[in-house]
Amino acid sequence: MDSGPPLRVVVLIGSTREGRAGARVGRWFTATAARRAGLDLDPVDLAEAELPAAYPAAPTPGLTRFRERVARAEAYVVVTPEYNRSFPGPLKQAIDFAYDEWRAKPVGFVSYGYRARGRHAVAQLREVFLELHAVTMRDAVALDLLAPSFEDECVPALLDELTWWGLALRDARRARPYCA
Repeated sequence: MDSGPPLRVVVLIGSTREGRAGARVGRWFTATAARRAGLDLDPVDLAEAELPAAYPAAPTPGLTRFRERVARAEAYVVVTPEYNRSFPGPLKQAIDFAYDEWRAKPVGFVSYGYRARGRHAVAQLREVFLELHAVTMRDAVALDLLAPSFEDECVPALLDELTWWGLALRDARRARPYCA
């Protein structure tokens, strides 16, 4: 069955801290996902996105570029650490910089950390994306930074779900624009 053009997926790297593991985790996930046919991956690293520190009265060029990339995407994978049982503030601000762009699109998660491996951050992000009318994926990738390498058996399940929902919602948005 032909599903049309590749699914456009933004891989949003949500940590901006100096010395962070986020860029390494984001590169690993993007390279792993790139082996899957039918995906057009667009990594967006918030540390390089040139987003304003505060919500501006008028959009900055960096904010406009960010919103355009989010709008073009048909699905998202958020790469997040867990800081104090939550996700980073710059990630929340970036999510808030876009609004309608997230609607009726699927969101998957790749989290990392120690002990809980970022699961508390993902639980809170699910609530945020629910409010934005996005569909979050059941399966998530959770990485232990103490492990010798990044391997997670949930990557295929996450990509399967993300692709199914991404294509289904692409067709649904074409047939009937989403409004709520």
